Amino acid sequence: MNEMPTVTAIPHREPFLFVDQIREVSSDRIVTSKYVDPRADFFRGHFPGQPVLPGVLLCECCFQAGALLMAHRAGNIEDPAAIPFLTRIQDARFKRVVQPGETVVVEVVLDDTMGNAYYLTGRATVDGELALRVKFACMVGGAQESKA
Repeated sequence: MNEMPTVTAIPHREPFLFVDQIREVSSDRIVTSKYVDPRADFFRGHFPGQPVLPGVLLCECCFQAGALLMAHRAGNIEDPAAIPFLTRIQDARFKRVVQPGETVVVEVVLDDTMGNAYYLTGRATVDGELALRVKFACMVGGAQESKA
């Protein structure tokens, strides 16, 4: 489990990949970063003239980092049967606007596990200043299991 996961350990790809770099990872914590490209298409319609990173995409930065942490814990970081699915979002607190051209640093900590459920807390910062804190839960399962 000493292997550093790569972003290929999650099913996301451009333009919906919100992790540029994995800075640190352990069994219960991961730190990633994402440069907020001013040319991203969503800026055209999200507060035109005063673009800000949509809060839901800031949350997604945390969710993808959490999925990478789960892949790292699983040991088999390329297993397509171990797809993480978001099951709960709680207590999202937005503290700072994130603007184009800034780099978001995301820290996700594993709070608890129960079976194949993971309970996590994510924090997103810019230049050391808190932008988001969110609690969330994910389950690991194959794509076939997610159909209801």
